[in-house]
Amino acid sequence: MERIQKKFGFGCMRLPMQGEEVNLEEFSRMVDTFLENGFNYFDTAHGYLDGKSETALRTCLTSRYPRERYILTDKLTDEYFKKQEDIRPFFQSQLDACGVDYFDFYLMHAQNARNFKHFKACRAYETALELKKEGKLRHFGISFHDSAAVLDGILTEYPQIEVVQLQFNYVDYDDPSVQSRACYEVCRKHGKPVIVMEPCKGGKLTDLPDRALEALAAHGTGKPASYAIRFAAGFDGMLMVLSGMSNMAQMEENVGFMKDFQPLSPEEREAVNEVCAILKEMNTIPCTACRYCVAGCPMHIPIPSLFACMNNKQIYRNWNADFYYGVYTAQRGKASDCIKCGKCEAACPQHLPIRQLLETVAQEFE
Repeated sequence: MERIQKKFGFGCMRLPMQGEEVNLEEFSRMVDTFLENGFNYFDTAHGYLDGKSETALRTCLTSRYPRERYILTDKLTDEYFKKQEDIRPFFQSQLDACGVDYFDFYLMHAQNARNFKHFKACRAYETALELKKEGKLRHFGISFHDSAAVLDGILTEYPQIEVVQLQFNYVDYDDPSVQSRACYEVCRKHGKPVIVMEPCKGGKLTDLPDRALEALAAHGTGKPASYAIRFAAGFDGMLMVLSGMSNMAQMEENVGFMKDFQPLSPEEREAVNEVCAILKEMNTIPCTACRYCVAGCPMHIPIPSLFACMNNKQIYRNWNADFYYGVYTAQRGKASDCIKCGKCEAACPQHLPIRQLLETVAQEFE
């Protein structure tokens, strides 16, 4: 990790495109600008752009610069291996696609309670640690999407994990469906540095409602991306903050304020808090996530988490809420599993019509 020069990284999931293909000329210019400004961390995965992210990096980065100029992270995704014997050939195919002999970081991708079982059954963690001993990867870690309790269990079982990649931004920080703060605190407890993904929540924190933009403007001159990325980078233990930049304008803007990084001022933090309050007002379900409803549910439905997913969907209308709905119902009850017993409503201090709301959630996500 000593080669990391600055804590801002290039996430290569949303690259400049020409139709279905990566705009290699534009991407090369972005790579050049990124490196010229003193940054050197690139993040990819085989599934990004149907494999085109890895090969674009070979064309625009690894074939054009010496290996010591950049840090490259790739990931092992569950859909690309069925048994342990599949992992090494897949790993080698990733090296070949990227045009390198080793990865600086290799992450077990999108870990949650469900696919962690698959990784364990195929000894994926053990295989990655063997590859590290062989010098084919330098640092071993995970990217993670689930509850803090699940993360704590994984880090306890595999203390060899060196780094954790988390979804972390000022909106998700206290969101009960994403649990950014709680997961971050688990990482701090285990002494694991954090790589931040989605600091701008897939671009949603750069495309804010007018009231939210006015709140930011009242407390400073920075653009929305500056507030979002600098919020995440300002926490202790943050090794890297990734941004998925898809054009040169985004690249120039982001390297401009991250080249000489300064954390948010107290006034800027107040602006961020105001934006969170404005977005929260747009939520449709006033659930406080006290979880009193969960304890007595015979179908084990994670009701507050599903309500939080619904609220996120109403605000942002993107894939992220659907993804987390799948995470939180993978091994627990779905909204449609409700048997209308009413125990949840008897326990709810907000007196919410939970049974009716679960019907709405099921219609939205199922």
